[in-house]
Amino acid sequence: MEGLPTTMKSERRWRSKPLQTSRPSIVMAFFSCVAWLYVAGRLWQDAENRKLLTNLLSKNLDKRPKVLSLEDKLAVLGCKDLERRIVEAEMELTLAKSQGYLKNQIQKSSTASGQKLLAVIGVYTGFGSRLKRNVFRGTWMPKGDALRKLEERGIVIRFVIGRSANRGDSLDRNIDEENRTTKDFLILEGHEEAQEELPKKAKFFFSTAVQMWDAEYYVKVDDNINLDLEGLIEMLDRRRGQDGAYIGCMKSGTVITEEGKPWYEPDWWKFGDEKSYFRHASGSLLILSKNLAQYINVNSASLKTYAHDDISVGSWMMGLQATYIDDNRLCCSSIRQDKVCSVA
Repeated sequence: MEGLPTTMKSERRWRSKPLQTSRPSIVMAFFSCVAWLYVAGRLWQDAENRKLLTNLLSKNLDKRPKVLSLEDKLAVLGCKDLERRIVEAEMELTLAKSQGYLKNQIQKSSTASGQKLLAVIGVYTGFGSRLKRNVFRGTWMPKGDALRKLEERGIVIRFVIGRSANRGDSLDRNIDEENRTTKDFLILEGHEEAQEELPKKAKFFFSTAVQMWDAEYYVKVDDNINLDLEGLIEMLDRRRGQDGAYIGCMKSGTVITEEGKPWYEPDWWKFGDEKSYFRHASGSLLILSKNLAQYINVNSASLKTYAHDDISVGSWMMGLQATYIDDNRLCCSSIRQDKVCSVA
């Protein structure tokens, strides 16, 4: 009996141990559950995020940016049309080199038989020069039916004039009325008729004439010049088919550097230390072959003009493969007996 309490104490000690060791296990199990719930929650949240992103990508699949080709980038930048025009310009330049600087842009007038005209003669005139025009019509320049018969021979003659600074005023109306009667004007709609605008008038004349008439030569004549028309026709007829011809009474001269003096040249400093003009045809009467007139037409927007029209035309010819033809018969102020022009 004495040993019983000892045994019972031992059993109590043995049974109490599980109670003491299970308490940390429960705590660990609790934290494990919490950790598992946290991880499960994160995994579920990640899965939901992935599902949401997948749905968004699916909805915006067609809106996603794509890799653009060069053509697409040009179209986006608004350069597609520019690219097309560059290609067209390169093709036109290639054709121009083989056909004389520029392809034919519009259907041009020719003779009744369909042959190319020999020459288009433009006689410069102004608003106050009606008396001079009437004198010309009564002397060397045909009029009416005779003018039309001359065109059948391949020669077109027109008085060349621009428009008034006040468009549509009495000056313009008087020219329009005169033209309705005589039908012998070439009216340069884009040109303002003024003395200081004469160099630009050359660009407008050659550009307009070469677009309207298909001719071998284009002739510019001042309004104070009388022509031996048959002599001029014979001269040009002998030179048919001569490309790059720049024909006239060739001259040079001193550049006037003092403002206020006659023939003053504002761009005098461009002509070097000697201040002399380059070789050029006198403005009284100068002649260009078709391809040179075409060159002026295609490049008119960028061609530099100087104080005088003959200097301006001469400067345009300097950079070209032009053949300079100095013909004394075109020196209108000379005393030669065989000349084809004279000062009126």
